[in-house]
Amino acid sequence: MTLKIFADLLSQPSRSVILFAKLNNIPFVLENTSIAEGAHQTKEFTAINPFQKVPAIQDGDFNLTESVAILKYLASTYKTPAHWYPSDVKKRARVDEYLAWQHVNTRLSCAKVFWCEFLIPRMTGNPINKNKLENCLTGMNKTLTEIEDVFLKDRKYLCGNEITIADIMGVSEVLQVSGSGRDPAEGHPKLGAWIDRVQTQLNPEFDDVFKILFKIRNKSRARSKL
Repeated sequence: MTLKIFADLLSQPSRSVILFAKLNNIPFVLENTSIAEGAHQTKEFTAINPFQKVPAIQDGDFNLTESVAILKYLASTYKTPAHWYPSDVKKRARVDEYLAWQHVNTRLSCAKVFWCEFLIPRMTGNPINKNKLENCLTGMNKTLTEIEDVFLKDRKYLCGNEITIADIMGVSEVLQVSGSGRDPAEGHPKLGAWIDRVQTQLNPEFDDVFKILFKIRNKSRARSKL
């Protein structure tokens, strides 16, 4: 049976899974699961993922949730190139290290900025809470500095000199803040070089998967100039 991926391309982890599948020519059917429309809360989707989160996959009679678990499953099941999730124990441990760290660092800090600066004002019609945004930005910049100083200190990519699933997860989370027009690389030149490196290596699939986010980014930047 065909692999089904339930995803919303405005979701950071959804983009990671879709991008990985496209890059590795994994045949799949995209089941658009719009969070804005509440598709993740339907009875049908809840049967796939009781936690009502995207992404999720259905591979025959096997359902799986959580983006990190999905990426590891796809890498192993579909025999993707070894650099994505290395078989070497120490190299794999480096990937697992970042993926464990990112949940309460990259993901959390960047998501807070996106919510504060973009989603909440648009959902409520209220102006941006400047004090809260400053606190969120402080947390995000601390995280981005740690990525530069620890993970990218002497490496081309987050876990070494070859691209891995950690880079796919990381770049999607970092770029989420661009939805408000913000450049996450501002003040972080090493991070910016890494983003460019990942995007260049993963194109054209990268731009295809990120086109909705980039469209929102461009609109936000145009609006800020009015």
